[in-house]
Amino acid sequence: MDISITIAGLSLRTPVILASGVLGSRYGTINRVIKDTFVGAIVTKTFTKEPREGYLTPIVAYTEAGLVNAVGLANPGIDNLKEILSNVIKEVPVIVSIASSTPKEFTEMSVKAEEAGADAVELNLSCPHVKGHGLEIGQDPKYVKEIVESAKSVLKIPVFAKLGFNDKVVEVAKEAEKAGVDAIVAINSVKAMVIDIYAKKPVLSNKYGGLSGPAIHPIAVRIVYDLYENVEVPIVGVGGITKWEDAIELILAGASSVAIASAIAIKGINVINEVVNGIISYLESEGYRSLKEIIGLAHKN
Repeated sequence: MDISITIAGLSLRTPVILASGVLGSRYGTINRVIKDTFVGAIVTKTFTKEPREGYLTPIVAYTEAGLVNAVGLANPGIDNLKEILSNVIKEVPVIVSIASSTPKEFTEMSVKAEEAGADAVELNLSCPHVKGHGLEIGQDPKYVKEIVESAKSVLKIPVFAKLGFNDKVVEVAKEAEKAGVDAIVAINSVKAMVIDIYAKKPVLSNKYGGLSGPAIHPIAVRIVYDLYENVEVPIVGVGGITKWEDAIELILAGASSVAIASAIAIKGINVINEVVNGIISYLESEGYRSLKEIIGLAHKN
């Protein structure tokens, strides 16, 4: 059974990617995921130009719908990336996620990521809880086009654009494609809030956070489906994957690969192997010989 996939020139042994947001800022945890799972690629936690401490605790709220988090893009800063990547096992592609508020800074950070050894750059254009570092930017098609064009003009490695849930997501994706983006990642967590009914105030120190998990999965499926009908570049489906069936749903909608984040925080890294094995079993039981045969198949039936 062939479940390998090539996205923007990157060869993935399996279609399951570690999404940005968990386990991606320290080489020790990255290497553990590479060694102990069938992960196809790693996306680092989002790096910014300067180190960020992130928000004060509490930064995570658990709900029946999923997790609501407001970590605040905590990271050691882009200048520390080279040391981290130099210690990462070179077995799967490593995609570096970056966030900024200006095309110039995105471009400068992209260059540093490439110099540090990144196999691709993921432009985080959809962070829902850090003002000026994503959600607002990702809703402006022309600004996204400018950011992608600027990054593409200086890089030899692929550029991915991570888009979030908004009414202009298809329009934004089209502009990113015109600018030369190599892949679209969709979606990010959705802006949300949890209130403690006894303290009578928001649980998170930042008040707002990003909702991930089962509640956003149908939204992700719909957006991936719409994107597949409107852009030609590969799509990485993200959002609420907790079991292999969720991954298959996104692939049928048009995703060439899928990325997992919050399920790892709840179930541990073995959820990656569970999803990969489930994909293989599904393909075998349905009579397919390759993952490629089912990408976007929901559009043909």
